[in-house]
This record gives sequence, structure tokens and C-alpha cells, in this order.
Amino acid sequence: MSGLRLIAPAKLNLYLHVLGRRADGYHLLDSLVAFTAFGDQLSVWPDSALSLQITGPFADGIGPLVRNLVLRAANGLAQAAGINQPGAPGARIELVKNLPPASGIGGGSSDAAATIRLLSKLWNVTLEPEQEHKLALGLGADVPVCLFGAPALMRGIGETLAPAPALPPLYVLVANPGIAMPTGPVFEKLAGRFGACAPPLPEMADATAVARWLAGQRNDLQPPAIELAPEIGVFLDAMAALPGCLLARMSGSGASCFALFAMAEAMNGAAAILKQRHPVVWHAATEILHNRPAIQTC
Repeated sequence: MSGLRLIAPAKLNLYLHVLGRRADGYHLLDSLVAFTAFGDQLSVWPDSALSLQITGPFADGIGPLVRNLVLRAANGLAQAAGINQPGAPGARIELVKNLPPASGIGGGSSDAAATIRLLSKLWNVTLEPEQEHKLALGLGADVPVCLFGAPALMRGIGETLAPAPALPPLYVLVANPGIAMPTGPVFEKLAGRFGACAPPLPEMADATAVARWLAGQRNDLQPPAIELAPEIGVFLDAMAALPGCLLARMSGSGASCFALFAMAEAMNGAAAILKQRHPVVWHAATEILHNRPAIQTC
């Protein structure tokens, strides 16, 4: 078989409500999740053993391979499918790391989900849906929604998913100001300031309607993140002031933020202005996907 390739898209929490905390410490969430056309790139080829090579602009930010979610996903799939014995098929995996790690846009989780999809096809493995869901959730709370790969309503700790109503075309500028923002301290800073579920998502005809509805929702992790790093608030103000910006918000636990636009031309112009006026470690001018990326041959 030839190689297989898949984009592992950036994940955005268009809203993120934290509803409470379970006894085991996991937080209960209510979120509208969407994915962008820009992301990391995973490629796999048949091989006698399992290996991973990482390149790309953020390759140096990846931790030890033994803890990498790509290898954990590959080994987990092999174990779940019963092909982890000696002589079982392996794979040569290449990851082009285009997304900054630990930045609130689910790069590692999306990589893990892409690995499951690619190796399932490469190894001709078909897990039962419940088994695949268990594998994904065991890798991280965001992996199931990344495996779903299309706009979704995510609840519980990330295990309860439902397709979101169709969204109109949305252009999005995603940017990171280069602020380290570990998830744990943000949740600690939240300190029990829990919110309520969002109302049912209505049908929305255009980007302006989406932004107007989202403005009535929240990212409950945004205030504690700004308390820990006030620079995030300054960065968000700069994004909100960009010409044509309909809504600016932090994604996940930060520090990446996004701005929504109705037109690609406005988004591209805003990206140039942001880069000129404000320190930006990374940015991507892209659009929201309506379906999960397709696997390609390479």
C-alpha cells in the first residue's frame, strides 16, 4: 500500500462553558467545537516497526517521544485491535508540527485522532464505535471530538458528542501571542466560578448571526487565564479592534485566540495588520471546516 496523509486540524472552542467539577477532579463542559482548514500534517507508510519523525516549525516544542500522543494512539490502536504481538504490522509515521503545542487549540489531540484514522486504514482495522470511543477518550478528553472532526456540541468531560447544526461560511484568524498557559493553573484559577449550559444552537444564516449569538455565550476559562497573564486580554483587545472582526475570543485554556470574519479578504487584511501592530508568535488565516478532512494517498 502507498502512504496515507491527513490534516490534523486546529480545534477551536467557539464557546466553552464550565458547568461543574466531578469528584474525580474532571470538569464538566458545554462547548461548541469547530475545526479549521489549517493544522498539523500526519503521513504514514507501511513498515516492519513503529517509528515517528517530527518536523515543522514547532517540532522543537514537542516533549519526549515516549509521551507523544501520536505513538500512544498508535500503540493503543494496535492493542485494541489485537495486532501488537511480535511480527504485527508497523508504520513509519511523519508529523509536520504546524500548530504551537499546549496552546488551547488541541494540536496533540488532533494528531492522536488523525493517527487513529490513518492507521486504521493502513492496517485494515475496524474497531467497534464504542471501542474506538474508549480508545480516544483514554488518550485525552479532547481526542473524541477531534476524531469526530466536524462542528460538534461537546458535553460531559468531552465524551458526549452531538453534531452541531450546519454553520454558514466562517473565516477565522487564529493567533498565539507566545504566552505559556498550562491548563491546570487556569482551571485552578477558575476556583468554582461555574456557569450554565448554552441555550439550543439556532439556525444561523451568516457569519454575522453566528458572531452575534456567540457573543451571548462565554469561554469560562478566559477570565482566569487573563488573571494569570493579563497580556492575553491586551492581545484579545487588539484582535477585536481589527477591521471586519465580528468576534474575538480565547480558545480552550489559551493562550491562542481567534477572530471571526465574514469575508476572506477582511481576514487576510486583518492578519497583516495584527502581525504589524502586535507581537505574534504564530498565526493562521483560515476557515472553519464543515466536514472532517479526508484521507489522501501520498
